[in-house]
Amino acid sequence: MVAVAAPHGPLSLTGTHWLADHPEGRIPAVPGLWREEGDEVVLAATPEDGLTVDGKPLAGEIRLGADRGPIDASRVAQGERRLVVLSREGLWAVRDFDPQSPARHSFRTIDATPYDPKWSLEGAFRPYGSDRTVRVENADGRERGLGLAGEIAFTVDGAEHTLQVAVEPDGSLWAVFADTTSGDSSYRFRFLRPAAPDGEGGVRVDFNRTLLPPCAFADHFICPFPPPGNTLTVAVPAGERNRIDG
Repeated sequence: MVAVAAPHGPLSLTGTHWLADHPEGRIPAVPGLWREEGDEVVLAATPEDGLTVDGKPLAGEIRLGADRGPIDASRVAQGERRLVVLSREGLWAVRDFDPQSPARHSFRTIDATPYDPKWSLEGAFRPYGSDRTVRVENADGRERGLGLAGEIAFTVDGAEHTLQVAVEPDGSLWAVFADTTSGDSSYRFRFLRPAAPDGEGGVRVDFNRTLLPPCAFADHFICPFPPPGNTLTVAVPAGERNRIDG
């Protein structure tokens, strides 16, 4: 919860601006002139824009690649704001993180269920023969590819269930899923990040560690919806459930 409410955490995102939607280069409420050029973004600014790049005032043009590190270490800033360069499927965007965002100041806490051992389950990881990509709708209404490397299988009340997962660079797993509580007593979908499977494919499926996706905290994230088959037919009353504002 501390990370969510941090000055440049998810609650501070006030916009994701796709440059293709602004061919003239002017993004409403974002200083500077932004344009795509090949595999880079070109930013032009005047001293009046108040922009800095790598901590130095920008007057003129600079070429930028996608930001990969922490938000507060992104190259372009205007005071406390961070303007993060993003690339997805060949399209470029600028994200505006502002610590003064209304969402950050209205946030109170996360509704999370107390730990229940029942929802820490033994599971098995079943890798696919090769990685797959499925097209799924994202929270911004656009469809994008979601890479999947296998599935995890586990048992709830005697019945087997599966979730398709991606494998992260460190070997851990990532699932986007919904259940019968989604959109009712919990957010419309959630994330689960099990640790890397052991040598025999065993994996701990601990739904107590279920996480809200970033788009539960700001409308401007592009979280993928669950792929086909990742809507469980049981209720999962565990982990993070909803954001609560004060």
